[in-house]
Amino acid sequence: MKYFIVLITIVFALGSCSSNKPEEKKSDTKAAAPKYELAVVEKAGVSTIIKLPAQMAAFEEVSIFPKVNGYVKNVLVDIGTKVSQGSLLMTLEAPELEQASLQARERFTRAKADLSLDKEHFQRLVEASKTPGAISPFDISTAKTKLDADSALSNAEKANWQMQQSMMDYLQIRAPFDGVITERNVHPGALVSAVTKDKPMLELKQVKHLRLQVDIPEGTAAAIRNQDTVSFYTSAFPGKKMTGHISRKSMNINSQLRSERMEIDVMNSDGLLSPGMFAEVVFQSTGNHEALSVPRSAVVTSTERKYVLVMNDGKIKKVDVSTGNESTTKVEVYGLLQAGDKVIVNANDEIKETQ
Repeated sequence: MKYFIVLITIVFALGSCSSNKPEEKKSDTKAAAPKYELAVVEKAGVSTIIKLPAQMAAFEEVSIFPKVNGYVKNVLVDIGTKVSQGSLLMTLEAPELEQASLQARERFTRAKADLSLDKEHFQRLVEASKTPGAISPFDISTAKTKLDADSALSNAEKANWQMQQSMMDYLQIRAPFDGVITERNVHPGALVSAVTKDKPMLELKQVKHLRLQVDIPEGTAAAIRNQDTVSFYTSAFPGKKMTGHISRKSMNINSQLRSERMEIDVMNSDGLLSPGMFAEVVFQSTGNHEALSVPRSAVVTSTERKYVLVMNDGKIKKVDVSTGNESTTKVEVYGLLQAGDKVIVNANDEIKETQ
C-alpha cells in the first residue's frame, strides 16, 4: 500500500511539471516551389532513320480479255511461261467472223466492179459528147452522179472489209510486252465473251523491271526528292541489303492515309524478286531545317492534345504542338513557339499551368 501511494505521488508530480512547460508554436512555413529542368527550343531539323513498309509490283502488267466472242482453239502458254513482245499466246475461232469477213470481201469486189463499169461508161459519154448533138448534157451529168455514188459505195465496202479483217486479227492473242504469264483461266474449247469480264483469260506481268511502291507520311515526303537513295530489305531474303533511287513521286496526298505514294525502280534481271513481295524501305531523313526541336521528354501526349510546357518568368504555360521527325533524344515540333523559348524537360500531365 505504501508503494502504491508513492507511485501516485510521482505521477502527479510529473504531470504538474509538464503542464508548466509553454506550448511550442507551430511554424506555418510555405512549401518551396518545385524546380524543373529546362531546355532551350532550338531552330534545327532532326535527322532520323525512317523504316516504312513497301511492296513490289510489276513495272507493267495487263489482264488479257477477249475482244470478240469465240471459242478457245489453242493455248500456247501456261503459268510461269516467259514470253517476248509480239509472241503468240493463244488463238480463238469464231465462224461467224470468218463468214462476215468473206461476205464483206465479196461486197467490196462487186462494188469495185460496178465502179469500173461506171468509169468506162462515163469516159465513153465524155468522148462521144465531143460530137455536137450526140450526147445530151443531162446524160453526162447522170453518169457522173452514178460514178460518184458507186465510188463512195466502193470505199465504204472496202472499209467494212478492212474492219472485218481487223476483227479477225483479234482471234490471235499476242503479248504486248516481255514478261511472264502469272495467271491462266481458260482451256481449249472454252467459250469466251467480249461482254463478260469476270476473269481474264491470261495475266501478263513484266518481272525484269519492278516498281517498289511505298507510302511516305506527308510530313516526311516534302523533304524527299527524286533520285534520293534508299535502302530496302525483303522478307524473302532477310538481311540482304538492296539499294535504289526514288524514281517517281505521285505529287498527291492520300486524304485517308495522309501519305504520298512514291516508287523506286528495281532491276530484276536475275529474277530473284517477284511482284507482290513485301519489303521494308529504310532511308535517312534530314528533317526540316526550318523546324524547331526540343527534347523528346518535353512533349506531353494526352488523349486530347499534344503540348509542351513553356516556362517564362516563373510561369508555366501549355503550348499545343504537332511533331515531325524524331531521334532518340530530340523531336521536331510545330506550334506557337520561338527559338530561345524554355520548356520543361521532363514534362507530364500532372504539371499545371500557373498564372
